[in-house]
Amino acid sequence: MLRRLLLTAAVSASAALSSVPGAVAGTLSHAPGVSPLPAASPSGSSAAFTEGGSSLFPAGTPSARAVAAASGVVLPALMPPPARPEDSSDRLTVTVAGAGGGADGTFELDCHPAGGTHPRAAEACDRLDRMTTWGKDTFAPVPPDALCTMVYGGPATAHVTGTWAGRPVDARYDRANGCEISRWNALVPVLPDARS
Repeated sequence: MLRRLLLTAAVSASAALSSVPGAVAGTLSHAPGVSPLPAASPSGSSAAFTEGGSSLFPAGTPSARAVAAASGVVLPALMPPPARPEDSSDRLTVTVAGAGGGADGTFELDCHPAGGTHPRAAEACDRLDRMTTWGKDTFAPVPPDALCTMVYGGPATAHVTGTWAGRPVDARYDRANGCEISRWNALVPVLPDARS
């Protein structure tokens, strides 16, 4: 999905680049006072896109970051850096109750590399990587002023604790209304799929 978004942004910005002085195939003059941003790859790592020849663009095409910078678009980094180097491990404890079907229990989830006692560790880590963006709390509660449908999604509850992207996590989940159900469903397979 990120590749599609980047490609769409690049195509849209390419039209704008045709009128930018100094922008020729494979090169880009940055505007005065604008420095290139650190790049993030679609896989979530902090490796930079290269100028041309990347898996997204043919050789001789400006990188996604260069095109975005020229068009004034700011692309988010996918994984925020750890708060401290010693916090670089991503380790969560997921406790589920009331979900039924063998999904209840306490599971350890280790990521980078995926492991632990979580039944779907690799998929759960991939989901968390896709959800994690700079400046956004992956485990944020529903805002208090949110308008939520009064739909009851069942008695399932979950408590997630540990460290993710170098930040402490202590989040509680339930299925008491439409907002909480959506928040829960967004975290599947970290949390069990309670829709069935």
